[in-house]
Amino acid sequence: MPIKIHLLPLGALQTNCYVVADTDTHEAVIIDPSDEAPKILEVVQREGYQVREILATHAHFDHVLASKPVKDATQAPFRLHAADVPQLRHAQQIAAMYGITAPEPAAHDGTVDEGTVIEVGTIKLETYFTPGHSPGHVSYVLRSEQVVFSGDCLFAGGIGRTDLPGGDYPTLMHSIFDKLVVLGDEFTVCSGHGPTTTIGEERQSNPFLLQWLNSSWRDES
Repeated sequence: MPIKIHLLPLGALQTNCYVVADTDTHEAVIIDPSDEAPKILEVVQREGYQVREILATHAHFDHVLASKPVKDATQAPFRLHAADVPQLRHAQQIAAMYGITAPEPAAHDGTVDEGTVIEVGTIKLETYFTPGHSPGHVSYVLRSEQVVFSGDCLFAGGIGRTDLPGGDYPTLMHSIFDKLVVLGDEFTVCSGHGPTTTIGEERQSNPFLLQWLNSSWRDES
C-alpha cells in the first residue's frame, strides 16, 4: 500500500502529530494537530499533499493547539469524539493552568465514535473508542499497515494519566486490553508522546499492563 506516515513531535510537551498520506493520490489525514502549525504545513506543502481530514484522538490542549491554523490553511474538516467537545471548548483555559498561552482551537465540524471509518485514498482508519485518559478518547487503527494511533491511551513503557478531569484508571486499562492489546503483537503503536512501540513489546514488558494483570482492580471493575 502506498501509505507514508510522518511523525512530528511538536510544542512544549513534544506531542506527536501524524501526517498519514497516500503517496499515489497525495491525499492525507492529520492526526492530532498538536502545535507549531508551520511545521505541519511545511510537510504538507513540501510533499504536495491535499489534507482531507483532521482528526484528534482527544481534546487535551497539547493535541489541538495547531488545529485552527491547520484547518484554515487546508480547509479540511476537524473531527473528534463528542464526549471531548467540552474539553475542546476550554482548551485555552486549561493550557493557561500549565503556563502555556494557547490559541483558540478550531471549531469541530463533526464527530467520530466507535466504528466510524475514515477513508482517504487508500487510507482506511477505523475508530476505536478508548476512554480513560479523557471521556472521549479514541484511537485510530490503520489495519493495512498494522498501525494503531493510540493518542494518550498507551505509550512505550507507559499509559495515559488518569488524574485529569474525566480520567478513570479502570476505564483506561479496559480500553487498552479490550481494544488495543487484542489487535495483535505485530501492531505498531504510534502514541501521543515518545517513540513508537509494538503491542507485543508493551504486552510483555510494560509495567503498568503487567501490574493490572495482577491487580484486584481488574476483578472489581
